[in-house]
Amino acid sequence: MPSYTIRSLFALLLCLVVAVPAAAQSTAPTGPMWTESPKAQIPADIARLNNHMNSVIEQLKPVLVQIRVRRAQEPPVEGETPSTPEERRISGSGFIIRKDGYIVTNAHVVTDAERIQVKLSDGRRLDGKVIGQDDRVDLALVKIEATGLPVAMLGDSNRLRVGEFVLAVGNPFGLEQTASFGIVSRKGAPLQVAAPGFDFIQTDAAVNPGNSGGPLVNMAGEIVGVNSMAARNGTIGFAIPINLVKGLLPQLASTGKVQWGWLGVGIAEIGDEDMPKYGLKEPRGVLIRSVVAGQPADQGGLKPDDVVLAVDGASIEGPRDLQRIIASTPVGRAVKLFVMRGGKETELSVTVGAYKAELVQPPRPRPAPAPKAPSPRTPAPEPAPAPK
Repeated sequence: MPSYTIRSLFALLLCLVVAVPAAAQSTAPTGPMWTESPKAQIPADIARLNNHMNSVIEQLKPVLVQIRVRRAQEPPVEGETPSTPEERRISGSGFIIRKDGYIVTNAHVVTDAERIQVKLSDGRRLDGKVIGQDDRVDLALVKIEATGLPVAMLGDSNRLRVGEFVLAVGNPFGLEQTASFGIVSRKGAPLQVAAPGFDFIQTDAAVNPGNSGGPLVNMAGEIVGVNSMAARNGTIGFAIPINLVKGLLPQLASTGKVQWGWLGVGIAEIGDEDMPKYGLKEPRGVLIRSVVAGQPADQGGLKPDDVVLAVDGASIEGPRDLQRIIASTPVGRAVKLFVMRGGKETELSVTVGAYKAELVQPPRPRPAPAPKAPSPRTPAPEPAPAPK
């Protein structure tokens, strides 16, 4: 083949190779790939709110802690698969209330803890010890060996209003120091898992796994609640009111537990249809359905079909009033019960006893496991709140 033909073919191939990237380049856009927004003009009120929330969160960071727990291995049960080391590790949140290392968190975070590690905002990791806990309210007090720590400012949960802005701060999913924004949806959220008569704060600020024990904060930077539970989708959260927490902390610190007052009665609400039967002019008070033998109410002379109208002069409108008053009365103190019995008012003196969980809900024997398979664990139905 003539040399000029070879040279021509080579030149043609070279042009094709060079032309391919050139063609690809010709389709690329020219100029900037995006458009920068001009400086946004945020309304002044919104800008002030943004800046204020940022300052509240910054103020809280030093008092917020992450709590990592390794739970003890439970004794193996025939037919059930033992828990793995990963399943025995959980994390939660908490906040410092004293310079010498006292921390508030949830009871379910530290229950059955074999080891507790507390991570401070400055990165230090210190061993923690449970000083006290109460499962009825889901509250725990943890101590670390440290001094000169920053402390949280506790507010007044009684002053909260529905619709008020709040922040739920914690360590969800093991992430460090996150915050979610919402409002107080409801102040009186009665939960069956809580101590009878005491209401939780309901909020739509997102509460996720790991938020447990973290603070619920108002716009003044004050802690008004302790995040405890959430609906399964995390859109409804529940917090222990900080005023209830303040009332329980001295007992947790001194005795390691809370002694709840108790009468030993089964109670029911009074309805309109009950008024004639019990000689009432209005549907108020609490009906005594049953009395536990040998317990304070029985010893004080309270009987079934009595209607409790007042305790120490405080009017009783319904069951939750009686539950709350008696639960918060110191054990061993005598209270005066104003009772309607057979259409006549009478007064009884009853000495409040200590709450006995085994009498309220006796332990049930565990069912035999299914052959060759672990027993199924049935989740709580929605929208029942579950600890996070």
